[in-house]
Amino acid sequence: MAKDVKCEVNNCVYWAEGNLCHADKIYVVSHTGKQASDEKETDCQTFEPSH
Repeated sequence: MAKDVKCEVNNCVYWAEGNLCHADKIYVVSHTGKQASDEKETDCQTFEPSH
């Protein structure tokens, strides 16, 4: 399992300095069903906007 999860979306509540994700769990989905051909076909459902 990954120790450091990188994230460049700095308006997410889980974003931390150094482009790290501090969420306890990460949920990634595919636009095309159960498989994806590349990163453009996926989304991080863990994202929550910061206020």
